Amino acid sequence: MNRDELSPPYPNPSDTPRLGAPAARPRRARRRAVALLAVLGLAGALAGPAAAAVRGDAEAGAAQAAPAPAEWGECPAEVAAEALPYVLSCATVSVPLDYSDPDGQQIDLEISRLASTHPAERRGILLLNPGGPGGSGLTQPTLLASQGIPDSVLSAYDLIGMDTRGVGHSTRVDCEFPVAGGYNGNIPPYAPDDAAVLERAKIVEEAAAQCARTNENGGLHHVSTANMARDLDSIRAALGEEKASFLGYSYGTALGAAYASMFPETADRVVLDSNVGDTHLDREGLRRFALGMEQTFPDFARWAAERHAAYGLGRTPAQVRATYFETAERLDESPVGGVDGALFRQVVFGGLYSERTYGRTAQTWQWLQKGDGTAVRNLLDTTDLDGVLSSLGTLSGTGTGTGTGTGTAVDGEVSPVSNALSVFLATTCNDVEWDENVDTYRKAVAEDRTRFPLFGAASANILPCSYWPEPAGPPVAIDDEGPRNVLILQNRRDPVTPLAGGQRLREKFADRSRLVTVDGSGHGVYVLGGNACALNIGTSYLVDGEMPARDTSCRAS
Repeated sequence: MNRDELSPPYPNPSDTPRLGAPAARPRRARRRAVALLAVLGLAGALAGPAAAAVRGDAEAGAAQAAPAPAEWGECPAEVAAEALPYVLSCATVSVPLDYSDPDGQQIDLEISRLASTHPAERRGILLLNPGGPGGSGLTQPTLLASQGIPDSVLSAYDLIGMDTRGVGHSTRVDCEFPVAGGYNGNIPPYAPDDAAVLERAKIVEEAAAQCARTNENGGLHHVSTANMARDLDSIRAALGEEKASFLGYSYGTALGAAYASMFPETADRVVLDSNVGDTHLDREGLRRFALGMEQTFPDFARWAAERHAAYGLGRTPAQVRATYFETAERLDESPVGGVDGALFRQVVFGGLYSERTYGRTAQTWQWLQKGDGTAVRNLLDTTDLDGVLSSLGTLSGTGTGTGTGTGTAVDGEVSPVSNALSVFLATTCNDVEWDENVDTYRKAVAEDRTRFPLFGAASANILPCSYWPEPAGPPVAIDDEGPRNVLILQNRRDPVTPLAGGQRLREKFADRSRLVTVDGSGHGVYVLGGNACALNIGTSYLVDGEMPARDTSCRAS
C-alpha cells in the first residue's frame, strides 16, 4: 500500500485504561526494526467441528443489556490532526469485558464518525474495519474519503471507524514487548534451515511467557473475533440503529463474516474485501501467505523486467525471480545494513501489496545488491516506510515490526508497536487451537520451502500461539441460512489473502453471498484497487442494495 493508504502508529496515551495478558497454564530488531510496521493481512480456515462452534446471536450473547447511548465529541488530538482536512467526531462505548458476565467488568471502545454529507439521503451507519487484527481504525473513514469513496456512499452513511477491543484508544491490552527483545514481528521470519525453526521456537515461547508475565486481570483472554463481533453489535445499539452495514478489509473480512453469522438479524449490507476465507486465522491460513506471494510475484517480475535498464534486476521475469533467490541467499550469509535474507524476503513480500510500491521495492533491492549499507540504514531510520517497508495488510498504520534491526534501544524500553503485536496474538491464538508440537512446524517449513520457495519457509514457521493457553472459546461458524447480504470482493492475485480465501468464503456463505473476482494484483479492491467494475458493483450494493444476480468476474481496468 502507498502512504496515502496508511497512517502512522498512534501514541500510547498514558491515561488509556490497560488490560494485561491471561495467566498462562502449561500446554503441550531493535529500534529500526520497529519501523517495519506489519499488522498482518490474514488468510484463514475454520478449525474444529461446526457443532462446537459459536453460531447465532442467541449463543453469541445478543441478549445482553443495550449499552448507554453514545455521546459524540472531539477526537483525541492526534486522531483529529491525522484526519484533516476532514473533521471526525469521537465517542466512547462501554461493553462487557466478558459477555457471559454482562454486569461484570466493563471496557471502553473508542469509535469515530464521519457524518453523512447529505443527512436527508442517509440510510444508516457503515461500520469499518481496516484489518490486522491490531491496527487502529479511527481514521479509516477519512482515509476512504481521501481515496475517493463515492459521494453517494458518503451521503448514504455515517462512516464509523473504531479501535477494536484492546487497541489504541480503547481499553488496551499489552504484553509490553521490549524493543530490544527477540519478538518484534507477527509475520514469522524465513527459516533457511531446520535450526532456524528451533531457534524461532525459543523466541515465540518466550513471547507467550512475556504475555503471561504482564497479566493483570486476564484481559487478553477476552480479545477474540467473536467478542469483537459482539462489540460491533453493541456499537450499533449504542448508536440507536436497528441495523448496521459493514465494510471490512483483510482480517476485517473475518470479523465481518463473524458479525454476519452471529447477528444475521441486525447485520445489514456486508462487504468483505480481500478475504481471509473464514472467521479466524489458523496454520493453513498462515501458510497461504506463501501461495499468495507465488501468485503475485510474477506481476512484479514482469514490471521489473520491463525496467531492467533502470533497476538491473533481470531482463525477463525468470531472471528477476532468479535474482530474488540470489539476493536472499547472499543476505542470509552476509547482511547489509542490518537487512538479512529473512528481512529482505519480507521487504519484497510487502512490496507486492500494490504496484505503487514496486518502484520503492526495486530501489531498495538495488541498494542491497550493491551492498550500500548507508542507504539501507537511512531507509530503516525513517518512518516513511509505507512503500517498501509497509504495514502489511491493514489500512491503518498501527503495526507490528517484521524484522531484526540494527539500532540501539534502552534496556526495558517497550516497543511502540507492542500493543498491535499483543492484539494480533491474542485474537489469533484465542480464536482457534494451534498445534503445540514443534516438529509439526519443522516439517511444514521443509515442505513449503520446496512448494513455495519465495516465502514458504516464513509463513509455515511457528507462532507464540503454540505456547498460548487454551482458546477463549470455539471459533465462529459461518451461518449460510441468513439473508443474502454478503458481497465478497477479491483480486485474483493478492500476496496475503489469495483468491482461495474469497472462494472459500463464497462456498461457506453459499446463497447468502456473491463473489466478485477482479483481474487485479495487490491487496484491497473497493476504492483502493482502482478497478471500475468492482467499484461500481460495491457502490451499487452499499447505496441501492443491488446484489449481483450471480458471481461476477471483472476485467482489469
